[in-house]
Amino acid sequence: MHFDRNRYSVPASFANRPVSLRIYSDRILVVAEGAVVCEHQRIIERSHHGQGRTVYDWRHYLAVVQRKPGALRSGAPFAELPEAFRQLQRQLHGRSGGDREMVEILSLVLQHDEQAVLVAVEMALQAGVASKTHILNLLHRLTDGATSQVPPIEAPQALVLAQEPKANVARYDSLRPRQGGRHAS
Repeated sequence: MHFDRNRYSVPASFANRPVSLRIYSDRILVVAEGAVVCEHQRIIERSHHGQGRTVYDWRHYLAVVQRKPGALRSGAPFAELPEAFRQLQRQLHGRSGGDREMVEILSLVLQHDEQAVLVAVEMALQAGVASKTHILNLLHRLTDGATSQVPPIEAPQALVLAQEPKANVARYDSLRPRQGGRHAS
């Protein structure tokens, strides 16, 4: 989408479709089908001789890289990934299927809070286990409210009964067969 010689990204599903703009002094809202599709910080350039700038949001291109994971390596929108995602991408780059795994991890932001995904990626990097399975496990622990460490349980060295049981042999007598009765043997 173009405005004031600058280009702003929109989600891939809205490419080549009509959208409306709501222009404010500090931001631009892109509206389609009666809903706000995305928001960008407005770029105001005083010079009218330049070519303008392009503003990308990497989240807008997730649908594209899901079909073509190789575009993740050289795509301009992905140059601005958060640092934890870039570190993970460097680790996954050499692996077979690493691009696809990275795309699947990035796509987690479509269903989960981006900050929670970033925290899970940072935790996986610190643990030295950069895999989608481990990141998903950490993410579910974070979002379910479970902690990653089980709190210790304080248990006494020996248990002490508050009330000692009393032997009651009379109940065993009721189980014995009576005189003249038949035995089970």
